[in-house]
Amino acid sequence: MRNFCIAPSGTAGLETSGRLAREATNFIAWSRLEPRVDGAPTLVFLPGFRSSMDGQKALTLRDRAATLGCGCLRFDYFGHGRSTGEPMDGTIGRWRGDALAVIDAVAPAEAKVVLVGSSMGGWLALLAAAARPARVAGIATIAAAPDFTVDLLPARLTPAQRATLDRDGHVSLPTPYGPDPYPVSRALLTEGGNHRVLAPNSTVLETIACPVRLIHGICDTDIPWQRSAALTEKLSHAPARLRLVHDGDHRLSRPVDLGLLGATVEDLVRLVSR
Repeated sequence: MRNFCIAPSGTAGLETSGRLAREATNFIAWSRLEPRVDGAPTLVFLPGFRSSMDGQKALTLRDRAATLGCGCLRFDYFGHGRSTGEPMDGTIGRWRGDALAVIDAVAPAEAKVVLVGSSMGGWLALLAAAARPARVAGIATIAAAPDFTVDLLPARLTPAQRATLDRDGHVSLPTPYGPDPYPVSRALLTEGGNHRVLAPNSTVLETIACPVRLIHGICDTDIPWQRSAALTEKLSHAPARLRLVHDGDHRLSRPVDLGLLGATVEDLVRLVSR
């Protein structure tokens, strides 16, 4: 097992930032912390829907990576954070493509990659791992939301919201996480069906063989914890472990939750670095 060392203070100052061109006029914003230990993996954070690389979990991951001497790569999907585009124009397939493009172009080519996905980012992490099995050495998910655009979100629309969606092709939905409603397009709901991982006929999870660690709050009212339980069961070729937080909600952003995330990722790093 390799030894990991403590980083100097001022982690943010050690990062470099850039833009990855996507299509003619769009770009994906990213920030990268270089690994300082030979053979150490690079942690790649995949945010949730309407979240960004500047959230608490992303910064917690960056700081833990610095402590371990690992690399860390944060980025914003199309239509999110510092990247270009309108959120309403995004789809699961498009954001999967963003994740793969960043891994391929920005993560150090010689480094193993550990994907850390929050909510929708957990779904995208699984899709990315299935597409890049030779690069991805481990996965951690927080309140993973696989297939939510197919069999969770549509079922929660009111008749009035469904009518608006049918008429306009999009609808704005209230959220408990901020004052502004978030837009949902018909394309997001329909295109997501092409990327399901829990459907009986889906073979995506069968291609994943790396260690997977899942964290989910039992009090999560957005994405039921049973989603992560189903993932754990279906990851038949991967050593997968589920940690349930009995009083945890969907965000899992309390200090104790962030501590659990950091410890989980550290265990993964030590495992894949042997």
